[in-house]
Amino acid sequence: MDEEYDVVVLGTGLKECILSGLLSVDGLKVLHMDRNDYYGGESTSLNLVQLWKRFRGNDKPPAHLGSSRDYNVDMIPKFMMANGTLVRVLIHTDVTKYLYFKAVDGSFVYNKGKIHKVPATDMEALKSPLMGIFEKRRARKFFIYVQDYVESDPKTHDGMDLTRVKTRELIAKYGLDDNTVDFIGHALALHRDDRYLDEPALDTVKRIKLYEESLARFQGGSPYIYPLYGLGELPQAFARLSAVYGGTYMLNKPECKVEFDEEGKVVGVTSEGETARCKKVVCDPSYLPNKVRKVGRVARAIAIMSHPIPNTNDSPSVQVILPQKQLGRRSDMYLFCCSYSHNVAPKGKFIAFVSAEAETDHPETELKPGIDLLGPVDEIFFDIYDRFEPVNEPSLDNCFISTSYDPTTHFESTVTDVLNMYSMITGKILDLSVDLSAASAAEE
Repeated sequence: MDEEYDVVVLGTGLKECILSGLLSVDGLKVLHMDRNDYYGGESTSLNLVQLWKRFRGNDKPPAHLGSSRDYNVDMIPKFMMANGTLVRVLIHTDVTKYLYFKAVDGSFVYNKGKIHKVPATDMEALKSPLMGIFEKRRARKFFIYVQDYVESDPKTHDGMDLTRVKTRELIAKYGLDDNTVDFIGHALALHRDDRYLDEPALDTVKRIKLYEESLARFQGGSPYIYPLYGLGELPQAFARLSAVYGGTYMLNKPECKVEFDEEGKVVGVTSEGETARCKKVVCDPSYLPNKVRKVGRVARAIAIMSHPIPNTNDSPSVQVILPQKQLGRRSDMYLFCCSYSHNVAPKGKFIAFVSAEAETDHPETELKPGIDLLGPVDEIFFDIYDRFEPVNEPSLDNCFISTSYDPTTHFESTVTDVLNMYSMITGKILDLSVDLSAASAAEE
């Protein structure tokens, strides 16, 4: 370990593993360490015994739940948009050869006390019970505008400059009611609160287009895909990738202490009396607690069930978004469900998550609207964790710290953070124009 590296990465969470992979592919010499004896950090995946140890303080899960090994319960469960940035990053690094994906069955939204399939195209808009007959026509026109919109072709812009026009104004032009705006903004564009209405409409239109293109890609019931055996496979796949490019991984390294020179710049990382010298450190907030600040908390419930979420067409894997307005909250709530169809539980068992930005100190009460939609549960665990973001100036100290994971059940915000960090570390922008079909052979 006593040698010089370009970058030392601390923590094997998803963000750190993706960065370690990207930097290795770029030809940098990378050392990757973790204080834990398992991969994944906060975003790890637990079997039944580990789950019981963590939340119940013992290692004796009830026998009726089946074999511990058959469970892969992701602590930070997120689906991937089929044409989204993460899939592009996976293809760019060629890590797809270590992973198998499968489409997610359903994408739903909560509206006026009921769960509805998210209509994403002009045809689906016409069939959706979310809207009355006249509203369907207006929504259909809006969807056609979005489908036909091409950023580089002003003929498709209908006289509007979407870098200037606010989302609110674009929506007003089509006369859509609040109810429709709610599911378009939160379930299609995946905004987490309503601030987007006063921001330029281009971002929202691009997000809806991404949803539509991802949905069309697999002809499934949702735009999402998910790895077989869960997200725990991702950090390990990146570890393999990094090794191929000469990177070094070390687990179970206690007290990874970042060392600085008198100017406050990183010079290395010490663990067990040995120091790895380096120019830059990449890590999650837990490794440099004095360079981050708390920005919020996530409340979540993890349930093991013997049935799919009711009213989701018996989908073995599904996301349900509960927009803030429907619940009188300041931000959205998310439901995530996965099962044996993605090899994360034994046959007949389903793992459901309810997550939200904590607005109170009582996760049980706060998450109730989501938990009520699950129906009977075999077991349920509650958890609340702090979210941190970096406050340091990387150009001065060469420390690149990731932001904690948010409550969303999809990856778009996570990958944005990774790409921003990549650009700060390397001074360049990652080229993600890849052949998307490279990840399609793995679907089934």
